[in-house]
Amino acid sequence: MDVLAVEVLRIPMAVDLAAIVIGALTGGLLAAREGFAVSGVLLLAVSGGLGGGLIRDVLLDVPVVALTNPVYLPTVGITAMVTFFFSGWLSRTTGLLVGLDALTLGFFTVIGAQKAQLAGLPVTSVVFIGVATAVGGAVIRDVLLAQRADIVQPGPYNAVAALIGASLLAVLAGPLELPLLPVAAVVIALTAGLRLVSVLRGWSAPVAIDLPQRARTRWSRSRSARRRHPDGGAG
Repeated sequence: MDVLAVEVLRIPMAVDLAAIVIGALTGGLLAAREGFAVSGVLLLAVSGGLGGGLIRDVLLDVPVVALTNPVYLPTVGITAMVTFFFSGWLSRTTGLLVGLDALTLGFFTVIGAQKAQLAGLPVTSVVFIGVATAVGGAVIRDVLLAQRADIVQPGPYNAVAALIGASLLAVLAGPLELPLLPVAAVVIALTAGLRLVSVLRGWSAPVAIDLPQRARTRWSRSRSARRRHPDGGAG
């Protein structure tokens, strides 16, 4: 665990700040598009940029980094003001924001999973914390917007991509003990890539299915086909 701790500390804070800025931009832009007041823009920027980290730190029972680090809140505040005054210009960069949003998902997944590993949690808990960190800010944002959370609706991979990425990191950098930094880079690329490709290709996360009903339907169709062609279709 000491080696793991050293490697986690070597990851630049700039990576965390980059993810926070993009998350705050996304939340602030949504608030601007809804015509929210400046307080609403700031609130959604905070939830988008810091919400996942807040949930992570509460679950890990550690001091909330967003409050103890003197840089995080001012960074979100500045980002919120940028979205407030330049929302029209930023809205025209939708393609860029989609790509940055995908990278943010990858960054938050890795950061959350790494901190869970540092806390000595088992693999399943590492995966859970990684996913919660990645999508927690979006869930808080959707609650504030009084709408159903994106992660529970069919659509491009979000929680699914984070789940795959966090699982890969938890296994490779956990039981298999591979070097953390290369694994983190691969997981960020994989998670962001899955998210981005799902948006571009229109892929949707799987929804619940009724296997018994599906089996009955196939059996009924097969029986009807045999009745129509008792000789197997030969003619």
